[in-house]
Amino acid sequence: IFASIFLTVYMGFIQFTGVKHSIDLIRGVYSNPEDAGEVSHFQALATALSGTVGLGNIAGVAVAVSIGGPGATFWMIAAGLFGMAAKFTECSLGVKYREEFPDGSVSGGPMYYLSKGLAEKGKAGFGKVIAALFAVMCIFGCLGGGNMFQGNQAHQMIANTFGVFSETGWLFGLILAAIVGAVIIGGIKSIARVTEKIVPLMAIIYVGTALIILLANIGKIPWAFGLVIKGAFAPTAITGGIVGVLIQGLKRAAFSNEAGVGSAAIAHSAVRTNEPLTEGYVALLEPFIDTVVICTMTALVIVITGAYGTEGLTGVALTSSAFQSVFPWFEVVLAIAVLLFAFSTMISWSYYGLKSWTYLFGEGKTSELIFKIIFCVFVVIGCSMSLGPVIDFSDAAIFAMSIFNVIGLYMLMGSLRKDLRDYKARIASGEIKRYK
Repeated sequence: IFASIFLTVYMGFIQFTGVKHSIDLIRGVYSNPEDAGEVSHFQALATALSGTVGLGNIAGVAVAVSIGGPGATFWMIAAGLFGMAAKFTECSLGVKYREEFPDGSVSGGPMYYLSKGLAEKGKAGFGKVIAALFAVMCIFGCLGGGNMFQGNQAHQMIANTFGVFSETGWLFGLILAAIVGAVIIGGIKSIARVTEKIVPLMAIIYVGTALIILLANIGKIPWAFGLVIKGAFAPTAITGGIVGVLIQGLKRAAFSNEAGVGSAAIAHSAVRTNEPLTEGYVALLEPFIDTVVICTMTALVIVITGAYGTEGLTGVALTSSAFQSVFPWFEVVLAIAVLLFAFSTMISWSYYGLKSWTYLFGEGKTSELIFKIIFCVFVVIGCSMSLGPVIDFSDAAIFAMSIFNVIGLYMLMGSLRKDLRDYKARIASGEIKRYK
């Protein structure tokens, strides 16, 4: 969070000044089909969003509001807005230092900008060490939080809602592993084709339902925001007081949008562009969509329906209770949404893990296939077991990713700011062409 605030100032409040250009890039205004890379700006955004929009938006927000009260929402929004600058920085660096191969495929992410970028600074040995440590932690985080946890939660939701696979988690896991495998065997292009369809579908199902509830209670929205503002700065009878509210909001936002973790930079590095800064502009929209829009809508529904005061309810159960108070059938919709969220998160994180794996063990069809088989095996394991210790470990691994990544952001931000000034000048002069 501190890095996000610092980068916001250092990059000239890029998340506010660059929004129009971000939207132009997603629309393909500056997209040259001849540029190196594998996916479009929109596909890269959808792939990265599918890795971040998930259970954190449904369960994580409910945890923050149930513990920290409505005021936690304010700090979640603030963290999301600042996180846009961190996402801009890491994804620009991801494209700048990516590896491009003769067959047109690319590999990028913190592993590459930590090793290559720090080598340019005369710190090659240090860069190689933290790049390798990042890659190891990314693999652990991918197999745990990005795989086993997702499959486990999807299995539990489907079993509880529909009464199927209750005693046969392994069978649910096999089916899910087969579907995941069918997508990830095709690589990033296959993943991007699926995510660009699933992400809008998830948004329509989940956000659409939330929007209907908010519109039906439009008169209560000012009152709800009043509770959010009041709770953020003058909390009463809430666990931990203002510190508890602040920490819950910041923690849930950081977990949900992954700004500063470095994961999204891996997906964005596959984009078709010869201008690294373009993908930074596109990526900065992620924390806004994930945290400022989706997390806030979830929180407002929980506050407006009065569900946040329900004793004994937290996580997915609290969110479900809030939505069901208006739509009794929402449990079924939520079960489908959780399954889609889990599936899309898994296929995106499989790519993050794969690129970390190939960084450590080498590119090649055999190396990639070994990792993909391991990933699918862990899908089955995750659906079949209790995950407490695994999740604690994978959470720690994802946190460790952010430590190595943020060190790199601080050390490389100076050269990136120079690139940003140069890019803006070339846009203004017309040197960078518009194609639409």
